[in-house]
Amino acid sequence: MMRAMKFASASTAKIVSIADAVRQAKKARAQGKRIVTTNGCFDLLHVGHLKSLEFAKAQGDILIVGVNADAWIRKYKKRESIVPARERAQMIAAFASVDHVFIFTSATPHAWLARIKPHVHVKGTDRAIAGGRLIESDVVEAHGGRVVFFPHTGKHSTRAMIQRAQKL
Repeated sequence: MMRAMKFASASTAKIVSIADAVRQAKKARAQGKRIVTTNGCFDLLHVGHLKSLEFAKAQGDILIVGVNADAWIRKYKKRESIVPARERAQMIAAFASVDHVFIFTSATPHAWLARIKPHVHVKGTDRAIAGGRLIESDVVEAHGGRVVFFPHTGKHSTRAMIQRAQKL
């Protein structure tokens, strides 16, 4: 008879609380490492997500990713999440470029960015607002960090994937 074995994957170990992400950032900073952050829903993973995470990692040494909670998607995207937040976090954690992942519930990333204090915060050019800035630019720049834009081509998007699937 086979016994079920507990299996803790390396990707699961990368999923941390926001407090742990802050501690990891402080530790990395003390070691002279560059901290990079990014965030998003990552509801249906596609190659655009992969490329943006690899681009983000190339900006520094430690990549910390914030994943929007299910309630955030419900409130701001006006739909249910397709994949639950915990599973989305585990998928993001499976990428080699990602060092730490956490799920956040706040409306904006301002609070955790102020605590993590990344050297670089990466977002797609599709998220830029007036003047080529982000809603989070001020909080990143307040501690000497900078915002770097990943060149979003529009070729890959979760919205387009959902629309294609609805037509099937």
